[in-house]
Amino acid sequence: ELAPDPGDDGIFRRFLHRKPSIVGPGVRFLPTGEKLLEKLQVMDVTRDRIRLDGLIPPAPSSPEAELTVSDAVKILRLSQLESVKQRLRRIEKDVISYSQFLEICAEGCSDPNESLELAKRLDESGNVIVLGNTVFVRPDQVVKAVRSLLMLPAAIDEELEEMEKEKAAIEGEAKALVRRELWLGLGFLMVQTAGFMRLTFWELTWDVMEPICFYVTSIYFMGGYAFFLRTSKEPSFEGFFLSRVEAKQNRLMKARNFDLDRYNRLTK
Repeated sequence: ELAPDPGDDGIFRRFLHRKPSIVGPGVRFLPTGEKLLEKLQVMDVTRDRIRLDGLIPPAPSSPEAELTVSDAVKILRLSQLESVKQRLRRIEKDVISYSQFLEICAEGCSDPNESLELAKRLDESGNVIVLGNTVFVRPDQVVKAVRSLLMLPAAIDEELEEMEKEKAAIEGEAKALVRRELWLGLGFLMVQTAGFMRLTFWELTWDVMEPICFYVTSIYFMGGYAFFLRTSKEPSFEGFFLSRVEAKQNRLMKARNFDLDRYNRLTK
């Protein structure tokens, strides 16, 4: 038969039966359920707890921009380029010689040997136009002149046609305004003649009105002579009409920004 376990004896069994009697009353009656929750709240078990939810990880630091030697050289060249461009803008002439252009570039460089390279960069970037020994410091004007020379005939005809229509409208309006002035002048002469007739036959006599009519006629003659001195045209109704039409045309062209010089170049 198997030997019994060392602890399996009567004494150990009696000890187990006596165990409840030696347990203290505080341990024997532990709270359960809602009483346990109330007990834990009174004890404040979370008082000494380490809180990790308030810890915020540090923001990642952005890498600082490092200025290399090549970047410094690039910035220096750009500053030299802008300095030379400002000097060129202050020049009143549109065209200078290449030697003067190199002198200006040398003033903007710490090393005179870099003036050729700086001049080449300005030419390649389009800030100036170098043609042989001539340097155009305002290339936009050169481009406009070349475009006007290279303009297609169809485009020239279309522009000329539009300007002719505008000029014809201006001429028609000018003639209408001058005709209105002539009609007003005719009305003035009719009123003047009727007034002289009234004075001659009803109010006064011919002996009184004769010198008045003579002096009025002399005033008209002096006005015609002054008109000839000013316009070099015959003092006639036709000459007065053409002179007034020309004056009205110039005023309307100026008001409507009509380029008469451009129109004359296109018609040639």
